[in-house]
Amino acid sequence: MAKRRFVKKVCLLGDGEVGKTSLIRRYVLDQFDDQYLQTFGAKVSKKVLELQDVTLTLMIWDVLGQKTQKALHSTYYAGANGALLVGDMTRPETVERLEHWARDLREVAGDIPIILLGNKCDLDMRLDLMGLERLASALGCRSMLTSAKTGQGVQEAFRALGEMTMEG
Repeated sequence: MAKRRFVKKVCLLGDGEVGKTSLIRRYVLDQFDDQYLQTFGAKVSKKVLELQDVTLTLMIWDVLGQKTQKALHSTYYAGANGALLVGDMTRPETVERLEHWARDLREVAGDIPIILLGNKCDLDMRLDLMGLERLASALGCRSMLTSAKTGQGVQEAFRALGEMTMEG
């Protein structure tokens, strides 16, 4: 029997310098570069997952982290099937702002699967996991810790989101 094929659009959202581009690079290319590259607009990467009876293609949208671009963001959110909202665990304010990212996303894309990622967990975290979990609970989604640098949690986060997009 041939595998069923799905193509899903997922967005990575969050403030600037939280590690969205680095997470994508770690996931798609298994590379890490600690030079900061600002994303302008949105960059799309592709990753194909071979699951048991499904070939799942993730079209991963890396959306610029400047909140001033709200009108522009909404065009990127259209048609999204899921999102990873990324905060920097060394900068608690970036995690707190994930609530705004989630609200703006849901205004356009509806109630799609979201996972909150506490990135840079390999560094000296200034926010504990409980803070991230509380916010995730309030938003009705799950949370995970990741490190683009070490790779911790990265494959698991994208795979979990990919699987969640197929449940709906």
